[in-house]
Formats: sequence, C-alpha cells, structure tokens
Amino acid sequence: MTSERMKMAAGEWYTCLDPELEELRDAARDAVFEHNGLPPRQRGDIGPALAALLGGAGEGARIEAPFHCAYGFNLFLGDGVFLNAGCTILDTAPVRIGKRTMLGPNVQIYCAEHHREAAGRRAGLEIAKPVTIGDDAWIGGSAVILAGVSIGNGATVGAGAVVTRDVPANAIVVGNPARAVTRR
Repeated sequence: MTSERMKMAAGEWYTCLDPELEELRDAARDAVFEHNGLPPRQRGDIGPALAALLGGAGEGARIEAPFHCAYGFNLFLGDGVFLNAGCTILDTAPVRIGKRTMLGPNVQIYCAEHHREAAGRRAGLEIAKPVTIGDDAWIGGSAVILAGVSIGNGATVGAGAVVTRDVPANAIVVGNPARAVTRR
C-alpha cells in the first residue's frame, strides 16, 4: 500500500489529512517554535531542533525569526543562504535554495497546489511540486513563489512579486504575475 507521504514525495495527488503527515507537521511546528522562541545569541544561525530537521543547511546559512515551514526535511539551504524575518516555506516538495541567495522579509514559497474542484479540496487533496532557487539570487520582501517554479542563478525577484513561472538566470522580474524587466 502506498502511503500519503510516499504519494507526496512522488509528486502524485495525496491527502494532507493524514495521521503520518500530521505527525511530521507537528515535529516541524515544535522545531520552528524552538527556533522562533530562542534568544538570538542562543539560537545562532538556525535553532538546534530546526537545524536537525532540515534536509540540509550549508555553512553559514541563516534563518531569522520568525520563520515557518511545513515539514523542514524538504528544505535544503546552500552555503551562506540568508532568510530574513517572516519567511514561510510550505515544503511539501523539495525546496532547494542555492549558495549566497538571500530572501527578504516575509517571502513565501508554496510547493502545494490544492485540488481545483471543491470536492477534492474537502477531501484534502493536494499535489506537491518542487521549487528551486539558484546561487546568488535575491528574492525581495513579500515575494510569493508558487509550486514548481525554478529561479536561475543571479536572478532578482522584486519585492511583492508573485512568481508563477520559471525565471531565467540573471533576469529581473517584478509584479503580479512576475514579468521580466530590462536592466538599466
């Protein structure tokens, strides 16, 4: 029998209303609570429980508080990654953030897409799609990155942008939905 967690990991439709997934989300909430509640000097770059939960965190990766993630084990941070205060990452699928990439305050990354039909949503059906952000990217404050999006190395996402499709390397995108702008 295929578990809901296995379906989630395989990128298939799964129900998030599942005891195993709820237990994993509880573990993430506990780790996030510790991270967000520790005094900054005691917390360091990433709180101990959150650091242990993450899929990976490179040297010098830092997550400011407050922070929220759904599972944590699907979050992979490269060396020198910086997540400013208020970031939310719903990591139902892998989220890979490249070296030296910076996320401004309140950036949100959503890997889950809910079912388009009301009956499917009532059943808790969703599908998880990975998000990848390359090295040396800058994601401006309050930007939203949707499921399945890849952002290339050196790209810039303007504050408040809603990124619905892939962003090429070194591109600058702004707006809702995010569109490329010409460099000056």
